Amino acid sequence: MEKHPGPLCVNPHELYFVRTQRSRGKMDKKRTENQNLCEKRLRVCVATCNRADYSKLAPIMFGIKSHPEEFDLEVVVLGSHLIDDYGNTFRMIEQDDFDIGSKLHTIVRGEDEAAMVESVGLALVKLPDVLQRLRPDILVIHGDRFDALALATAAALMNIRILHVEGGEVSGTIDDSIRHAISKLAHYHACCTRMAEQHLIAMCEDHSRILLAGCPSYDKLLSTHHREDYMDIIKSWLGDKVQEYDYIVALQHPVTTDIQKSIKIYELMLDALLSFNKKTLILFPNIDAGSKEMVRVMRKKGIEQHPNFRAVKHIPFEQFIQLVCRAGCMIGNSSCGVREAGAFGTPVINLGTRQTGRETGENVLHVRDADTQNKIYHALELQFGKRYPCSKIYGDGNAVPRIIKFLRTIDLDEPLQKTFCFPPVKDSISQDIDHILETQSALAVDLGGTNLRVAIVCMRGNIVKKYTQPNPKTYEARMQLLLKMCVDAMRDAVGLNCRILGVGVSTGGRVNPQEGVVLHSTKLIQEWSSVDLRTPISDALHLPVWVDNDGNCAALAERKFGHGKGVENFVTVITGTGIGGGIIHHNELVYGTTFCAAELGHIMVSLEGPECSCGSRGCIEAYASGMALQREAKRLHDEDLLKVEGMEMKLSEPITAGHLINAARLGNSKADAVLNKASTALGVGIVNILHIVNPTLVILSGVLASYYQAPVQRIISERALFSAQSIKVLTSELEEPALLGAASMVLDYATRRIY
Repeated sequence: MEKHPGPLCVNPHELYFVRTQRSRGKMDKKRTENQNLCEKRLRVCVATCNRADYSKLAPIMFGIKSHPEEFDLEVVVLGSHLIDDYGNTFRMIEQDDFDIGSKLHTIVRGEDEAAMVESVGLALVKLPDVLQRLRPDILVIHGDRFDALALATAAALMNIRILHVEGGEVSGTIDDSIRHAISKLAHYHACCTRMAEQHLIAMCEDHSRILLAGCPSYDKLLSTHHREDYMDIIKSWLGDKVQEYDYIVALQHPVTTDIQKSIKIYELMLDALLSFNKKTLILFPNIDAGSKEMVRVMRKKGIEQHPNFRAVKHIPFEQFIQLVCRAGCMIGNSSCGVREAGAFGTPVINLGTRQTGRETGENVLHVRDADTQNKIYHALELQFGKRYPCSKIYGDGNAVPRIIKFLRTIDLDEPLQKTFCFPPVKDSISQDIDHILETQSALAVDLGGTNLRVAIVCMRGNIVKKYTQPNPKTYEARMQLLLKMCVDAMRDAVGLNCRILGVGVSTGGRVNPQEGVVLHSTKLIQEWSSVDLRTPISDALHLPVWVDNDGNCAALAERKFGHGKGVENFVTVITGTGIGGGIIHHNELVYGTTFCAAELGHIMVSLEGPECSCGSRGCIEAYASGMALQREAKRLHDEDLLKVEGMEMKLSEPITAGHLINAARLGNSKADAVLNKASTALGVGIVNILHIVNPTLVILSGVLASYYQAPVQRIISERALFSAQSIKVLTSELEEPALLGAASMVLDYATRRIY
């Protein structure tokens, strides 16, 4: 009988073949999965040309590298990165553990106009081979260098999508033309400021492809500038004897549209620094036309051998941050001075026209016509050693997450051909939440006698979120609570899609708004005299801070959001617990020599009137304020003359000004007489104001405004001079004038900044 062969009888050659086929099948399957994964990843090529643009691109590169499942990063290095005279800065890219896919020697030496043109041409010859080999889905380019223009031109002609970082800005030289040319070639834009966004929109770029991200370098500098080893870094570059805030950082580049003048300014700057006699760290200029002549000037003056100077070609960005942060002053025309230095409040002297048009913080002193050594020396005297409020015009430290999110939204199936949005231009307030284009907002603080309030207020005057706590009685507890509430609001602002531009504080008492100091407080707020509010809030939140009196804030609120909008001259009178206000004359607040010009509640209307909280007698506040009416109401109540028929009063209910007004409406002649005297006092006081400043309009604000409006209008018509009798008295329609006024200080400063 024939037996069937069992499993052990299989031909070994056949078994080997079966196993091999199975193994190949698994390998093919794995290879297919890897190919599918690669196909899903976005191939992003970042091209960097010099030390300056790498400081902006490196944070983006780290962000892309941290998401290997989504992005495939390629790095191309060209330009001055590869030149020994400029520090061979490609090495710092390698030290950051980035694989450089291509190094292109594209610089034609000569440092003149012809060499720049030839360098662009050489880059255009070499780039096509690299881009064809890498085949990126998108090329990331930064700024306004001639190398970047070559990159954008090559990529656009090879149908590669371009993301341009920091487009839309204005700086006043040939860089402007190059920057805008790159923007026109680019398909997507990651800009730093609202003004830059507006410029791109005005250039007819598609608003949906513009991301208001902030400057990527701020992500690094805001998170790393508080290093404990900063003194070691300072001493390693400037010597052991130097102290923080007692040295200068100098960085001056040639202006290619006026090379001879820029060389002259450089010479004058060096002379001024030699005379100023402070330790100075000076960086070599960039590779633009004219740089060779500037280096000759520096060497002719012996700067490299001078004991007060340290001349260097390159400093790693992390260390440069520490040096700028703690410098006594920065001088030159580098964009770092008008951008990054503002984040630390470092004083800056900007020389010449290279940064004309840039948005700057108040830390920058411009010397545009730097034609004498004495002018630059005087600027050094004014700026050296000062500290300014920290500015976040160019970013809040969250640019990279926004850019990464923006990259995820890029649809490679969309048509490659750009479309331009010709006028009418889209309204900038219309934003795309998917791209996190935040609403510009302010943090508003109202320090009242009873409550401490903080609010997030957007550009249109809407209160996005409000926080209220009882106002502590001591300075320490008050400041601790204030900072905690502000930090909470800052955290919530991120989730609410609001970009906080600064902090505005409204407080009772006499305030020096220039210094951000409460000089003398009202009796309602204890331990609140000679208090510097600006410094602790700015230091804690890393934001610029404005402080003003609550009456002035009410006037500012009306000017921006209320009846005073578009009115050149008007007066706001607050009728609340006290009497206060503000005067707007020729669209500006009137402060006076000692900041008490608008203490309207303390205008005297009687020589022998009731005692006022200020210590005098016969002030408007002593007659017409909520406290004065409450005092009279209690007097009538104690004499059993307040309550009338139809008036309900609970035994435990505290007596207020409201009871007095209610009693008068129900026919109480005593209460009516008190209110008539109060209305007359307020009306006469306002007539005095009309005769002094002659405004177009009077706006009554506060809880008593609606009651006083008609009587005050009547008294003006009866007692004012004929030419002032027609001035209207309106009741404010703003619910939160103190908060809105505090916010307007921030929002007005951010939106009308013109240099």
